[in-house]
Amino acid sequence: MISPLRQPLRLPVVAAPMFLISGPDLVVAACTSGIVGAFPAPNCRTPEELDRWMGTIRESLGTAADADPHAIIAPWAVNLVTHSTNERLADDLKLVAQHQPPIVITALGSPAPVMDVVKGYGGLVIADVVSLKLAAKAAAIGVDGMACVSSGAGGHTGHLSPFAFISAVRDTFDGIITVGGGISDGYGVAGAIAAGADLVYMGTRFLPTVESLAPEAYKQMIVDHGPDDLIVSAGITGTDASWLRPSLIANGLDPDNLVAPTARDYNSASSPNKRWKDIWAAGQGLHTIRAIEPVSAVVDRLEREYRSAHERFAGLGLTSV
Repeated sequence: MISPLRQPLRLPVVAAPMFLISGPDLVVAACTSGIVGAFPAPNCRTPEELDRWMGTIRESLGTAADADPHAIIAPWAVNLVTHSTNERLADDLKLVAQHQPPIVITALGSPAPVMDVVKGYGGLVIADVVSLKLAAKAAAIGVDGMACVSSGAGGHTGHLSPFAFISAVRDTFDGIITVGGGISDGYGVAGAIAAGADLVYMGTRFLPTVESLAPEAYKQMIVDHGPDDLIVSAGITGTDASWLRPSLIANGLDPDNLVAPTARDYNSASSPNKRWKDIWAAGQGLHTIRAIEPVSAVVDRLEREYRSAHERFAGLGLTSV
């Protein structure tokens, strides 16, 4: 499959970086299954741990490529928080320069701090954006692409429809457009690509996989619940996020009476409510998830669905995706 990422892909999908969920096993499983694997740097408590994680990913993917020169090994990505509260950004950037991940995804802040380092070794910078205002700022900085987080996404969510977001950004930006928000099957991937996206972000779909770092109870909650069991609220971090109602209740919180903190705070360690660790997020696509299974099985199903959508386009006499 032709990819805008300089490496072939089996499917135009990114296993999105999930806080406390995505680790080396999930990244490697995604990449060796032919989709982009990503993890957030804050999942590592120290720069030393981040160094080990990136080294493990590089070595594992190199070994997989050597074992089968014909295999599609997708690129990997690290997600950096560029918000001013991230005191570790400079140290993380030094490790990025050393390990040279093919893709760096920025979040919760301007992508400007990473541009020189990543572009210096030939990597791609993808800015995580939740609004057209932020998209315009990222484009002005010169990013290679954007991850347009739309309505229906898990965790810190957006408010625009994925289709509206794609259309508005594509109107002025000719770089890589990744879209996420409630897309959890291959049919949705095909629809997003047909609408003008280059890649699709999937987080919730890969949360209940064998390789995920999520607690088993979290994985099972994803399997057992649907979109009606979600609530979008700023009451946990100060920024709108999509949470599983049962996990809020289990932690003694009333989902319908959450009070936002006086200041935005993305640091889970400072939270009295153990957000992210015990209070669990999910996106609207969880209705398609019916079992805990390996990443490879999920990608196999996504490919079958994507091809089925392709055939449906052809059967309608329309241009194929």
